[in-house]
Parts: sequence; C-alpha cells; structure tokens
Amino acid sequence: MTDRMAVNGAELHYRLDGPEAAPTVVLSNSLMSNLEMWEPQMAALTETFRVLRFDTRGHGASSVPAAPYSIAAMAGDVIGLMDALEIDRAHFCGLSMGGMIGQVLGAKHADRLESLTLCDTAAHMPPPELWDERIAVARTEGLSAAVPATLERWFTEPFRASGHPAIERIAEMIQATDVDGFAACAGAIRDMDHREMLAEITVPTLVIVGRDDPGTPVAAAEVLRDGIAGAELVILDDAAHLCNIEQPGAFNAALLAFLDGQTAESAEA
Repeated sequence: MTDRMAVNGAELHYRLDGPEAAPTVVLSNSLMSNLEMWEPQMAALTETFRVLRFDTRGHGASSVPAAPYSIAAMAGDVIGLMDALEIDRAHFCGLSMGGMIGQVLGAKHADRLESLTLCDTAAHMPPPELWDERIAVARTEGLSAAVPATLERWFTEPFRASGHPAIERIAEMIQATDVDGFAACAGAIRDMDHREMLAEITVPTLVIVGRDDPGTPVAAAEVLRDGIAGAELVILDDAAHLCNIEQPGAFNAALLAFLDGQTAESAEA
C-alpha cells in the first residue's frame, strides 16, 4: 500500500508491505535517495515482518517544507507517521541520514522502539564547510553535478565497474532529489552532534557498516558501538556507503539475525 500522510507540517509519502499482523520494521533512507533504496531488503523482510518505508521530508514523493530542518524534527516525523498509522512500537533501521534520525529515536523515543539498527552513519559529520560547499554547488549547478562524486563515495570501484543496474537507479534518485530538500537536510546533518546523546540510547542496537565506506567509515561506526551500551557491530566486506545495495545478502542476513533475536526475546518476555 502506497499513500501520503500529513505529519508535522509535511506530506510524507510512505509504503506498507508484508503481513498486517506481523511486527513492524521502519526503514529510513539516506540523503539524496528515497524509499526505493530498500528494494534489496523487501523480499527477505516481508516474509516475517510488516515493513513501513517512507521518503524523508524533502525527498522522493514527500513534500518539501520550508527550511530549516533538524534531525530531531525528522525523528518527530517518524513518530507522527507511526501515530497516524496506529503503530505503537516498531523496529527501526536507518542508513546514513536515516541512521542519524534513528539515534534521536533511540535516545528520545525508546518507548516506541523494539530495536534500533544504524547503518553507515555517524553521530557527528564535520567539517561544516564541507556541507556548506555541497549546498552551494547544488544550488548553482543542480544535483546532477553531485552524481559522479556521490557514486564514488557510495559504491566501491569494483561494484561501479560491474555496471550493476542499481548504480543507475541511485544516480536517478540523486538527480531527482529536490534541491531545496537536499539543502535543508544537508544543513540538518551539518548542524548535528549526537556524541553526548549516544549514552541515552538503551534499546537493543545493531550497527552495520561497509568496510570501504569513506564518508561514514568503520571508525564512525565504532564510536556508535562504543557509545551505545550493549550495541553490536557488523562490518561488511566489499561494500562502501550503500552496503544494503552492494552486499544485500550479507546485509539481510545480519539484519534478520538481529531482528529475529529481538522478536524471540519479546515473545519470551
């Protein structure tokens, strides 16, 4: 089911798949992508979970409210969407910007989460000048200009050389992203610092990262693991930033093992 929902001053485009009575998994996209980035996970997840995907404000088919945005406000969008869909608790999995949103959810809305999976993300993304430059280039040249460098960061060289069809789909997502939406979300990432907040996260947490991710590297994932009590870390070989696309089999296995473990513990409680 695909639809739109008015939430916190935004119209969020979302999709629900999987058995209605099953536990819910919420998937949150990266900057310059949309809910379709999770297609490699859908067949595996929907066997046992109901999956809620949505386009973050400013992205995909969601609306582009006026800036400024904050990661905390985008976390509020998730809670508002869950409220509107009458989802009391869910497993949350976010990649990059989605993982930043997840950190706020874990720290401030633990009562709504069964578990938290943070993929190829970070608690802090300096320097601010880098984000200011990316915003300026997007405004003057459009997001098409960002495609080559972004694909280099998001996928390993062998994967790019393979001609995998996902590369073109991601390039299209980048180009289709609204410039104002990109700028507002990039500004939120620029201004984010969750390092002190990590200690507030008490929900079961899995951290996944591609070993070759240059933007949110293994070192950033280790900060998350070390800062969140009891967090587990899985490093996927031969993968960069979008490890869910580059290594879907290994990603799905790690995610499902974690989710199934949390579901079993909930059933026993």
